[in-house]
Amino acid sequence: MGFQLIDMENWERREFYEHFIKEVVCTYSVTVNLDITNIRQERLYPAMIWLLTKTVNEMPEFRTSLAKEGLGIYDSMHPMYTVFNKENKNFSGIWSRFSEDYGEFLKNYEADSEEYSKSTRYAPKEGTPENSFNISMLPWLEFTSVNINVFDDGKFLLPIFTIGKYFERDGKRLLPLAIQVHHAVCDGYHVGLFAEKLQNGIDNFKR
Repeated sequence: MGFQLIDMENWERREFYEHFIKEVVCTYSVTVNLDITNIRQERLYPAMIWLLTKTVNEMPEFRTSLAKEGLGIYDSMHPMYTVFNKENKNFSGIWSRFSEDYGEFLKNYEADSEEYSKSTRYAPKEGTPENSFNISMLPWLEFTSVNINVFDDGKFLLPIFTIGKYFERDGKRLLPLAIQVHHAVCDGYHVGLFAEKLQNGIDNFKR
C-alpha cells in the first residue's frame, strides 16, 4: 500500500481544502442514472464493484484521505462492500482484494461473498485495508437520491457509493448511483468526470 503525503505548501488546492475542512465543512451527494445495457448479461453487483474501484483508482481526488501520517493520496484502493444475509435480513460489511483483471477480482469476490454472506456480524472479515472505500447496494429501491450523514469531525474524505435498483427506459437498462464526496477534495467537476469515466468503463466492459 503506497500513501503519498501532500505538500501543503505547494498544493494548488490548499485554499479550497482549508475552506471546506475548517470554515464550511461540507460533504455532498449526486445521483446519476448509469446506462448499464452493455453489462446486462453480467452479475451486476461484482461488475459494478470492479468498475467503481477501477474508476476510483484512475482519479486521485477519490483516493485522498486523512491518515495518521497526514493528508495524502493512496496509490490504489480496494472495495469494501455490503453482503446481504437472506435469512436474518441483515447485512455484513466485507472487503475484497482488487485486481485490474476482472476474472481474478470476480474469483476474490465470489470466495468472500460465499464465506461471509451468512454471517450475523457487522464486519466478519478481518484485515480491512486502510486504502479501502465504501460501496453498498439497495436492490429493492429505485431511488432518485441518497444522502448519507457521517457524524464525525467532518474529516472523512473518501467517497461513498450507493447503488440502487435498475430500471428499463427507452430500450436501455439504467442504474441509479449515489456518489457522496467531501468538498475539501472533490468539486462538481471531479464528480462529473468520475461519472463520465465510469460510464465509459461500462460501455467498454469486456470479459
